[in-house]
Amino acid sequence: MDHRQQAREFLVSRRAKLTPAQANLPAGTNRRVPGLRRSEVAALAGVSIEYYAKLERGALGGVSAGVLDAIARALQLDDAERAHLFDLAHAADGSSALVRPRRRTAKPWAPRPSLQWTLDAITEGPAFVRNGRMDLLAVNRLARAFYADVYADPQRPPNLARFAFLDQRARRFYPDWDLLADITVAILRTEAGRDPHDKDLQNLVGELSTRGEEFRRRWGAHNVRHHGTGAKTYHHPVVGELTLAYEGLELAAEPGLTLTIYTAEPGSPSEEALRLLASWASTPDQTPAVPSDSNT
Repeated sequence: MDHRQQAREFLVSRRAKLTPAQANLPAGTNRRVPGLRRSEVAALAGVSIEYYAKLERGALGGVSAGVLDAIARALQLDDAERAHLFDLAHAADGSSALVRPRRRTAKPWAPRPSLQWTLDAITEGPAFVRNGRMDLLAVNRLARAFYADVYADPQRPPNLARFAFLDQRARRFYPDWDLLADITVAILRTEAGRDPHDKDLQNLVGELSTRGEEFRRRWGAHNVRHHGTGAKTYHHPVVGELTLAYEGLELAAEPGLTLTIYTAEPGSPSEEALRLLASWASTPDQTPAVPSDSNT
């Protein structure tokens, strides 16, 4: 991925989202651009218009942390957007490898036995390890049953982003599919800033971009996010609707990988549904009893 283009489009998109009123600036007349003008961002950040214009052209290499902080404040970036701006700057000056070591790709990654034991010890909720491309790399039994549709194609590695955009069953599995789609693309966009040289990520983005407008539109928005905790509602083909809380934990021993655990509120119908799913997962035949119209 072209880091200059990423930086340029990200800064332009953030500037377009910020109105003069939000920045405590007069709206004035004859405003030809959405959001703020370059000169207004430059003034808010305390840099010259020429220097800010250079940054907005994607030339972030060598920019000091102080200037990046000033730009982040001027554009009112949230924590995820600020981190993304710094990731883009690190990629521009070639220091990203020092911030986040790149994973070796000489052979397929496999979980250490102790990591799989840890996942298997979690028996009351789905637990899995994923990377920034949203590949499912290791799961416990309940996560394998929970994501049965994601694993339905044995010819392709399980990937949550590919499932969300290319498999019609995702529209049923995620009742609020639009929100899920926004979150998915924001995670991928964040990963692209962290590691713009990830060939597998480039291939995934290319595949999703060429096969659907829904992904292309969201990718062009340049939204990013930190995805650590929250709650989501799902419709599982076997046990029906579940509302699950999740916690995402960065693995210190495996840079770039996240352990996610889903849990249900104690005493809730979702907790009972998870128990039913665990019972189904323990049976030899785990073929979901999916309604006949689920793939339409």
